Amino acid sequence: MDIGLYFGSFNPIHHGHLIIANHVVNTTDLKQVWFVVSPQNPFKTPGNLLNEYHRLHLVNIAIEGENALRAQDIEFHLPRPSYTSDTLTYLNEKYPQHRFSLLMGSDSLENLLKWKNADFIIKSYPIYVYIRPGFSVMPIPGATIHQLEAPLLQISATHIRELVRTGKSIRYLVPDAVMLEIQRNHYYR
Repeated sequence: MDIGLYFGSFNPIHHGHLIIANHVVNTTDLKQVWFVVSPQNPFKTPGNLLNEYHRLHLVNIAIEGENALRAQDIEFHLPRPSYTSDTLTYLNEKYPQHRFSLLMGSDSLENLLKWKNADFIIKSYPIYVYIRPGFSVMPIPGATIHQLEAPLLQISATHIRELVRTGKSIRYLVPDAVMLEIQRNHYYR
């Protein structure tokens, strides 16, 4: 099966993430999108990061009932910080029947050459890139890049966390089940 891997902190997952994943499944040859919840991104400080199991749970309740979208805790069981090349190697060993591609925004693509084993990733995996405002899709020699015109919402997890911290509503920014879980557990307060 052809699977798109959508790596991220998902701190928290929001409608912007979900719209992109759904668009990819609806408009490409990828049959599923796996949300790979990263416990620790090597480019981010873990200061305001919700526990990875809580973030995974929020992804699971956000995609409940969606057969083409899956939440994955693969990186929870790998050394930290999480490196995409290590995760890809592990996934290929564990799921040899699948063909994996990467799904990322044009902002992340701009940093791809700084990633651990970037050459291996570029030569071995197709990359589906959705345009982020202010970031064009730059060509990378040897990379197979599929540019997507995905519908984008200007929603950021940072803004959502700030709204929660200041007691404001996040309704319509995240699925209702995610909002209720954040409120019930006092996440991001």
